[in-house]
This record gives sequence, C-alpha cells and structure tokens, in this order.
Amino acid sequence: MNIVLLFFHGKRNQVMNAIPITQAGAEKLRAELHEMKTVHRPAVIAAIAEARSHGDLSENAEYDAAKERQGFIEGRIAELESKLSNAQIINPATLNADGACVFGATIDLMDLGNNTTVTYQIVGDDEADIKQGKISISSPIARALIGKYAGDIAEVQAPGGVREYEILDVKYI
Repeated sequence: MNIVLLFFHGKRNQVMNAIPITQAGAEKLRAELHEMKTVHRPAVIAAIAEARSHGDLSENAEYDAAKERQGFIEGRIAELESKLSNAQIINPATLNADGACVFGATIDLMDLGNNTTVTYQIVGDDEADIKQGKISISSPIARALIGKYAGDIAEVQAPGGVREYEILDVKYI
C-alpha cells in the first residue's frame, strides 16, 4: 500500500513540474539547443585552445573571456535541456476544450475601455512575445481569461486599474 501511494505521489510531483509549451515553442528551444551545441560550444572550445597557445594563463584576458563565455554556453545548454525534458508539449490544433480559454488557445478580445480589438495566444513563459500577440500563461491577462468562453467578460488588474475585456472568439489553431 505504501509503495503505491509513493508512486502516485511521485507522479503528481512530476506532472506539477511540467512546463507547458506549444509545439512551435518547443521547436524553437530545440533549434537554440542544437545551435548552442554545434556552433557556439565548438567555437568557444577553439577560442580557449587559441588563448592557451599564447602562454601564461594567469594574465591572459582572452583565456578568461573564453572561459567565461564557455560557462555561459554550458549553463544555457543545461537550462534548455532541463526545460525540454520537463516540457509538456501542447498542440493547440488538437485541443478540444469546447470553446474555453485554455493554454494554447488564440483569443479575440475587445477592450471595453477603448473599444479596440486584440488577438492573443496563451503560451508558455519562454514563448511570450507581446509584439507577436503571444502572452504568457502566468500573465495577469491570461490568468483572467483561463476558463472563460466567448461572450464572457474578463476583468484584468492592470497598473492603471481594472480593465475589462469581452471575449469575442476562442480558436485552437
């Protein structure tokens, strides 16, 4: 009995540590990881070898800079690998959320304060880019939208006060 409880407890923690990300976001992280491993890592290794060939390492600024760059690259590689191993990849096109605002959904909104319309896709923290209409799942507006449907009003606490948005349409694309 205790073994089964530990198993389920471990599974629950594993799911809680999952980082939601869209397929496009995961591909972007994979591409960056590939570039770090195949371009940047070999380049910094060559720079370290070149700097070593200049002699005394104790006063070699090139060597120090290359080692610092290597530390950054190795840290970024570890970070990307961790994010990808913990990623819960979600394809918005395959979602069936019955019209609800969920992770990955693209939502058309009307700002009731100034009657302008905007379109946002709710994405993971690493994918967020307001210029591209992608908002983080942890942003105040995304949190206000989650679980709502077309026709609902979402109230968002903004720095200038509460803003209201009417949800015009929810798409899974």
